[in-house]
Amino acid sequence: MTETLTLGWEEWVALPDLGLPALKAKVDTGARTSALHAFDIEPFGPAGRPKLRFAIHPIPNRLDLTIACSAAIKDRREVTSSNAETELRYVIETPLRIGDAQVPVEITLTDRTAMAYRMLLGRQAIQPDWVVSPTESFCQPRLSYDIYSTAEVKAVAPKRPLRIAVLSREDNYSTRRLVDEGEERGHTVEVINTTRCYMAINALATEIFYDGKRLPRYDAVIPRIGASITAYGTAVLRQFETIGTYCINGSAGITASRDKLHAHQMLARHKIGMPMTAFAASPMDTDNLIGLVGNAPLIVKLLESTQGKGVVLAETKKAAQSVIDAFRGLRANFLVQGFVQEAAGEDVRCLVVDGKVVAAMKRTAAGDDFRSNLHRGGSAVSVRITKPEREAAVRAARVFGLGLAGVDLLRSDDGPKVLEVNSSPGFQGIDEATGKNIAALLYDALEKKVRPQPIRKRKLV
Repeated sequence: MTETLTLGWEEWVALPDLGLPALKAKVDTGARTSALHAFDIEPFGPAGRPKLRFAIHPIPNRLDLTIACSAAIKDRREVTSSNAETELRYVIETPLRIGDAQVPVEITLTDRTAMAYRMLLGRQAIQPDWVVSPTESFCQPRLSYDIYSTAEVKAVAPKRPLRIAVLSREDNYSTRRLVDEGEERGHTVEVINTTRCYMAINALATEIFYDGKRLPRYDAVIPRIGASITAYGTAVLRQFETIGTYCINGSAGITASRDKLHAHQMLARHKIGMPMTAFAASPMDTDNLIGLVGNAPLIVKLLESTQGKGVVLAETKKAAQSVIDAFRGLRANFLVQGFVQEAAGEDVRCLVVDGKVVAAMKRTAAGDDFRSNLHRGGSAVSVRITKPEREAAVRAARVFGLGLAGVDLLRSDDGPKVLEVNSSPGFQGIDEATGKNIAALLYDALEKKVRPQPIRKRKLV
């Protein structure tokens, strides 16, 4: 049972589930179904649960303000307008708020750019105990378009269904968690094999193609780009950035974090603690290179090593010289680091999401191995980190502009030392060690980022 309301021929309404807190609507009892202004209408999602994405300019004559909306498709039917033109329209159902009442209404979507009202309220939406007074207007409380130019629009924006691409070549735990968690939240998550993407690059129409078809517009991209395809993967990601898609991690941050020399130079520039590190190209500099990082034992590390591969512990100076000569013989790029003995084969992985450490685990090497990577048989337990460790992890992720990062720290006598910033951290080990749901925490951050953003405040007419 709804409250008794009196409606004028025009009223202020809200569609909260679409992120539209204020609209002027024309009340038209001559129209059966309500209609809403929409453009860039695009169906997406599985055939059994199809959804729509569309955009709306909620304020007439203000094409600079666009709100992105999503909703489930209820129907598609022919609608005849007042000028006798018939159009096939998508139909959605969403709550309508008017005054103190909120009721579900069916709404057809159509381009009403030329209309003075962004919404038409048809007789199906008018409840049996509502009264329409055609000679009056705004019988219900007035709203204001000002809400679109303030931070309040973020507070009222719904967690709308999103279309998300996961750039990944692997069907592993992390990818499956991203798909499962996203679909549980009502999003459509599509896994895109990065190497099967190809691009059209020009000034007028930047596009991405996949298996012979142009990729649709995504709300967000979650890159899971393997180290072996960093160059091509970040090129694809730059293409998404060019067309304005929100990317959890940017191409520049991924590229910099994968090059260990570049990464350490960036950390040093921002005065973030790390093991003493040295690099040289000439074989004439071997002894000086070793001297820069101190006495043995020391670490010799390939610049693009991952999961502990290409990382060697040289326990004596002679062993270090032999490893360096071997790497140079292979024309490999490497760096030399001091060995933090007090870490005792342990490191701390901090998982940073949107500028916050959301989980941390301590990893311990297996047997006599000095590498604590879980892929190499290491074990992990949840750990409480110190304030300096938290700050170091957050700052390190921020240096690379990463919304998702695994920051590896060593606990040394003079404070935390950042070993590596991983732009594609795995979820399984830290999920199991901490009991956290990393995919859910990532989606919490992503949903906030892709909500409609407030525009610069100015006087609206």
